[in-house]
Amino acid sequence: MERTDIELVVADYKSKPKSQPNHRFLSFDYCYNYFRTTNDLTQDIEKSCLVLGFYLASWGMFRGSSFLLKKSVTHFESTIRYIATLDKSVWEIDADNYNEKNIQTIIKIYNDIKICLIVKNNSDLTLITKVLLGVFGFIPAFDNFFCKSFREISGGQCGFSKMNVKSLSFIMKFYESNKTTIDRLSSETYTTDFSTGQETTIHYPKAKIIDMYGFTAGQK
Repeated sequence: MERTDIELVVADYKSKPKSQPNHRFLSFDYCYNYFRTTNDLTQDIEKSCLVLGFYLASWGMFRGSSFLLKKSVTHFESTIRYIATLDKSVWEIDADNYNEKNIQTIIKIYNDIKICLIVKNNSDLTLITKVLLGVFGFIPAFDNFFCKSFREISGGQCGFSKMNVKSLSFIMKFYESNKTTIDRLSSETYTTDFSTGQETTIHYPKAKIIDMYGFTAGQK
């Protein structure tokens, strides 16, 4: 499971926002910074909804036949109120501490946000994992590109058709097999500040590095 191309693939991903300061990839930075550092998400709930909504729009969740196209920004209000109830320790969960307790916490948050956000029988896997990535940074987004590359890496052991114990355990094994590279990339990659356009002191989570790798590798 050890990969020799992680640094090269992640560098390819990072080159896009570096050459285009308003690139959509930076919507992750602004969303993650906001939710990680804002103490009361309900004080300006309109802003909280807009930050989450625009991040999701940047990441393709409003295109095509998405049910979100028929919703206003107030559709995110119940999700924001739920996120506001969570203890700040949730933001410390990452791919390097996917123990049994933390995996169950991730799954519970996934299911709770699914109740808040999904209408009727609309698909939830890509949308909810993108919410979890942008807000908490503790899990990659299970989009088509990521799932394609990680199905190949798993050799068919995991289909990544669900966000469950099996898929999270495989991501943990992938991290452990490539720990040195992922840790280094995480420690040297910082989010961008919205106001100044400069680097913050907030590192990209390890799960985000894994997301960058899986997404870019899947495109290739």
